Amino acid sequence: MKKFAILIIILAVSHVLVVSQGNRPVVYVIDISGDIDLGLPPYVSRIINEAENENADAIILRVNTFGGRVDAATQIKDAVMNAGVPSVAFIDKRAISAGALISIACEKIFMVPGGTIGAVTPVTQEGQKVPEKFVSYMRSEMRATAESRGRDPRIAEAMVDEDIEIPGIIEEGKLITFTTDEAIEFGYCDGEVSNLREVLRIIGFEDADIREPGTNWAEGFVRFLSHPIISSLLIMVGMLGLFMEVRSPGWGMPGTMALVALGLFFGTQYILALADIIDIVLFLVGVGLILVEAFVIPGFGVAGILGILCMIAGLFMALAGSWPFVTTDDIYRAIYTLAGSVALTILGAIAITAFLPKTKTFGTFVLSEEQKREFGYSSHASHDELVGKEGIALTTLRPSGTALIDDERVDVVSEGGYIEANEPVRVVRIEGIRIIVREIKK
Repeated sequence: MKKFAILIIILAVSHVLVVSQGNRPVVYVIDISGDIDLGLPPYVSRIINEAENENADAIILRVNTFGGRVDAATQIKDAVMNAGVPSVAFIDKRAISAGALISIACEKIFMVPGGTIGAVTPVTQEGQKVPEKFVSYMRSEMRATAESRGRDPRIAEAMVDEDIEIPGIIEEGKLITFTTDEAIEFGYCDGEVSNLREVLRIIGFEDADIREPGTNWAEGFVRFLSHPIISSLLIMVGMLGLFMEVRSPGWGMPGTMALVALGLFFGTQYILALADIIDIVLFLVGVGLILVEAFVIPGFGVAGILGILCMIAGLFMALAGSWPFVTTDDIYRAIYTLAGSVALTILGAIAITAFLPKTKTFGTFVLSEEQKREFGYSSHASHDELVGKEGIALTTLRPSGTALIDDERVDVVSEGGYIEANEPVRVVRIEGIRIIVREIKK
């Protein structure tokens, strides 16, 4: 009886613990650190979807970045703005450039002492200001995002454009970059905190079940494949495989490798929203034109040139990205990547054409000895013994027909003109499988 009572107590306590654990608020923490690239938005979107499916109480973006790609930041901003879960930005040191856009997309912002937020003007990799159309776009993004979160839109614009002057805050010719104290003063920070635990205490989730899922293998793989060097290698393998496949009969390993490499390249670019269906279709049209030129139309002409141009255009558009996010840096990066890939492809094609047939490995796959008739090799029966023999045309030769030569019915071809049936003929030569005959004049 005593053991039974102890068991009941243990089960009751376990039930209370489970119920209390289940009643704890759930908070997801998303890490926004380092360079903001196009591999980051899929990760952020996945975590937000998980939080929504789990009916989480909040998502916290832990931000510490100098910025990165505008298109990546815009995708993250959209995901945060559309989230069905309350969002909080915890700026752990700095939210510069694209990091500031992501932070002000959140409903609440908290910063550590000595933190910074601002300086959102898009620049090139050399630090030069981009053309006005890109500045105008970013200015509009910042203004609209600030307005939607109840923050001063003029301050958001002044983080982008140094031509905007706000009396008492910033003078013309300078960009706004707030410290923690300044951000609190002008409504761009809801409080100063030392760590994530303080953020949770302020928003009322001090005892929350904190979940910090990292990137999964698929997201890491996509970020790896999107690196410019890897993209160049994929393009090179794809183009070289197509070249080798066109030069060889049937379908083999080079064609399969080309499909895999190009599938990985375009698949990655499509996932990262760099390539769209038009880019892929344009490339496939180019491949189709090359195949038509190789197998249908003799020589190399308009179809081949158009095919090459379509393939290059499709690859370039996939590398550059989608408008209006394409900057000068993106265009240069696409040119360098594509030029490197084409150069490697040309060098590889030259090496394969010039040196591969001479290697021992290649010799194991290809018959290098010539199979001559004098050694007994022939694809058809030989009729050399009929040369000089006489016979009769069994049918009219126009110029081909049948003749009886040496008591054997054989298919023959007249050397020239018609030969009537029953006329005498003589075999004058053998051309491959053709037996050439001439009429014997009476």
